[in-house]
Amino acid sequence: MSKAVVKFTFEKETKNSVRYKEEPEEGKAPIVGSLYVQKWFAGNSKQITVTIDKHD
Repeated sequence: MSKAVVKFTFEKETKNSVRYKEEPEEGKAPIVGSLYVQKWFAGNSKQITVTIDKHD
């Protein structure tokens, strides 16, 4: 099992969701890219962090 903590910053607000852009570590490719989060959860957050657990 491996784990990754991915940081996202606010990119754009849509009708019902907020789009965040991944901020990859320097020299590494993005894991997720863009992430849409529903407004009721995202609120006014300018940054979010997502933890991904990969099970082999």
